[in-house]
Amino acid sequence: MDGERGRALVEAAREGIARAYAPYSEYRVGAALLTADDSIVTGVNVENASYGLSVCAERTAVFAARARGLVDPRSSPLRAIAIHSPGPAMPWPCGACRQVLREFAGPSVPVLIDGSEGTVEMTLGELLPRAFHLEGR
Repeated sequence: MDGERGRALVEAAREGIARAYAPYSEYRVGAALLTADDSIVTGVNVENASYGLSVCAERTAVFAARARGLVDPRSSPLRAIAIHSPGPAMPWPCGACRQVLREFAGPSVPVLIDGSEGTVEMTLGELLPRAFHLEGR
């Protein structure tokens, strides 16, 4: 992914962590998505006392982009993804987030993981090989 656009996406994910709600784990995560029309949509993790009701930053961003009509798997898939956490561990997306991202982005889409070990760039296909995906969708 080109340097300037990648830096802007990572910066948007970094800025997002200020809005994260993580009173239980204290592990704040921000995500930023680049849509087909060059919009950047952010999301943050939101925890809940009933842990199963918590939601990750990546899914929050995807759902916000879809609600705003900015992403469609067929006509306007995601173009890039950035995920950031200032925490002690790299913010690798969980399996559920990887699958949701794959629903709205192809395997060649760049994913920037930004955290304690610096910034790692890989494709969504590398992050989730052999993803479940219905043919023709």
